[in-house]
Amino acid sequence: MKKSGSILVWLSILTLCCSCNGIFSGIYDDPQTATGDDYGFISIDQSNNSGTIYIDATNYMQWTYIDFNKKSIEVKTIDTTNVNNNDIADAGIEEPQNWDFAVHRYDVKTNNGAAKATQFATLDELRNSATRPDGSDFTADIIGKVTVDMSNMMDGNIKYISSPINKVLSQWLDVNTSEMPPIYTLSKQVYFLHLANGEYAALLFSNYMNEKSVKGYITIDYIYPF
Repeated sequence: MKKSGSILVWLSILTLCCSCNGIFSGIYDDPQTATGDDYGFISIDQSNNSGTIYIDATNYMQWTYIDFNKKSIEVKTIDTTNVNNNDIADAGIEEPQNWDFAVHRYDVKTNNGAAKATQFATLDELRNSATRPDGSDFTADIIGKVTVDMSNMMDGNIKYISSPINKVLSQWLDVNTSEMPPIYTLSKQVYFLHLANGEYAALLFSNYMNEKSVKGYITIDYIYPF
């Protein structure tokens, strides 16, 4: 996830105003509970190898793992026992045996895969073009910083862990924190995902909210195999 501006500037403003009867409550990204949603591969069109994935990524302490072959998702909780405020710590997590990519809030990682952005804004545009992935110019995961606890953000305390992150896929959403409230902007780009088994998928992250405008509920349209 890209961040524009300095979070420290508006955190200072929020801290000064935190006594204003909750006037700023929820403006950043507060996870909230929304019931009645179905998650996973909510639609599958076998005629053209496409479908839609819908996940609840509101919990900063969880990764959601997606397996194309089984058409399944699995949620795993990060062990933050030894994570201290404002440190970048190593933390354990029991990953599933089989998975292709995973989402943590707005961060994305792959299972020994790589990714590449395309110039297409819809899967239909990609499907109707002559574009085919050839394995070149793909970006593998690197070790990055992931936020796992923002409960004490108003006090300037945030918990981070180090984790593999795919910088290309994680650009699907820009969160501009120089404004208050922050501005969320979808990249509206289709991405190629090169899986470890040599296959390809096409991904379009089409929404980051549910129908109640609660952030962290992510819709992903896909073609697999591409």
